[in-house]
Amino acid sequence: MIRILTLARVVWLDVLRRKDFYILLILLAILLVALLSMNVFGLGGVTAYVADIGLLLSWIFSWVLAISIGCRLLPQEESRGTIFSLLAKPVRRSELIVGKWLGAWSVVSVATAMFYVLVFGVTMLKGWTLPIGVALEAIVLHGMVIAIIIAAALMFSARLNSDAAATLTGALTATSFLLVPRIPEFVAEAGGVRGGLMLFLYNLLPHFEIFDLRMRVLHNYGTISLTTFLMITAYGLLVTAIFLALAWVAYRSKHFARGSLSGY
Repeated sequence: MIRILTLARVVWLDVLRRKDFYILLILLAILLVALLSMNVFGLGGVTAYVADIGLLLSWIFSWVLAISIGCRLLPQEESRGTIFSLLAKPVRRSELIVGKWLGAWSVVSVATAMFYVLVFGVTMLKGWTLPIGVALEAIVLHGMVIAIIIAAALMFSARLNSDAAATLTGALTATSFLLVPRIPEFVAEAGGVRGGLMLFLYNLLPHFEIFDLRMRVLHNYGTISLTTFLMITAYGLLVTAIFLALAWVAYRSKHFARGSLSGY
């Protein structure tokens, strides 16, 4: 466990050195200020509209941050040659995977929480009433999505370079965000083989839509039940564990040669 926490700490130090999420936080602040200064539909700064845009940007920024950090963790160790010293300590490859995931998940989750605080803070200053209970649930479940994305990034980067891993992770997660919730509509129209293929994808890909509580926050629909919350959390942990297990399977048989990025 000490080795896992040490690896997570190294990820934190690397992210802070690169100043990744500081840039996104500044960008979010600029966009929020710009939105608050707009005369939306001639009614002045409509805080619910601003909150909606701000929460959407928080999802987009955390998605970009999770992919960019998660996909470079393993390849950069290989390109720097530090993978040899890590594995010689010795650090088991399962510990390496979990430690990198823990560090990336925690740093992106903290950045995402800062995004939420900024959105809520600016809109509350303009008179918006924050439903605290469902807002906390939204932040926690958003953290589960981040866990899945980073686990997927590690799975792809276990065998691919960072650019290829980022492309595949982006494609997988974007499909899960945008396409999966609409598959039942397509199945009703397609039928036959196409319908069966869509149902297969519907059951195979992660369901990120169940973690998205933005509408409940914006319209103050109230918190979800504890049973539902725990079921969604359990689903997120299961998907994360599957991706991490696949990352370990892909990485445990990978061989490294000095003088090259990696070998098989």
